[in-house]
Amino acid sequence: MIDHISIETEAGSFDAIASGPEDGRPVLLLHGFPEAAIEWEHQVAVLGVNGFRAVAPDQRGYSPGVRPEQAGEYTVTHLVGDVIAMADSLGWDTFDLVGHDWGGAVAWWTAIEHPGRLRTLTVFSTPHPGALKTALQTDEEQAMRSQYMRDWRERSTEKRMLDNNAHAIKQMFEWRIRPSHVEEYIQRLSEPGALTAALNWYRAGKPHGAADKVSVKTMYVWSTEDVAFGSFAAFETEKWCTGPYRFEMVEDISHWIPEEAPEVASSLILENLT
Repeated sequence: MIDHISIETEAGSFDAIASGPEDGRPVLLLHGFPEAAIEWEHQVAVLGVNGFRAVAPDQRGYSPGVRPEQAGEYTVTHLVGDVIAMADSLGWDTFDLVGHDWGGAVAWWTAIEHPGRLRTLTVFSTPHPGALKTALQTDEEQAMRSQYMRDWRERSTEKRMLDNNAHAIKQMFEWRIRPSHVEEYIQRLSEPGALTAALNWYRAGKPHGAADKVSVKTMYVWSTEDVAFGSFAAFETEKWCTGPYRFEMVEDISHWIPEEAPEVASSLILENLT
């Protein structure tokens, strides 16, 4: 059973899906671009059945109740602040954190800046920001893979993505995930201001300061068919983790691990939690 809840914070009200007993061990799951909380439907349900309290929010810009207009309000500082604010609102002193894609980047930065709040960290696809920086500076392949991050800052991006019945967004998913989810993502991003808000994550600028190493117990999961992140950054990530660390490589799966291989993703999350 999955419930739809609201999480009230000073920034506004975040929509979320949730499952599991209210007093269960808390797990927060952060989605990526151009997805939403329903990316984690399978994992939220599995965690709930196993006695955890799993909550996956629609993050800043994706929740209509937290959709500021200025790109400067989508910095990593704001995004990490939202994670802590949501945990505080839910009454969670400590919690397990899971992230994918942009949600993975936010999860890494939360572990860097608030290690005392996290029990464990599980990240899909997105390497540690320090590892990614090294890869961008030394690995030509990764620089080519990441060109889209710069391209999407252009103001013409919204039109390009939504033209022709949002063909560019459909193509982005490589026809690897459930069509009903793709249609829901497109419907959400077609709301006035929604796609601009989501793209403002890319336009907000780089984080202030260098990324430190992570001391929290961490599992990083990378897939061999990921078009956004190559093997250099994936293998480099271990150097940025000082606590217990586990690396999992999933064969023949694309960037969209939680949705393309939901059972695998759910099992790996449970293993890191237990």
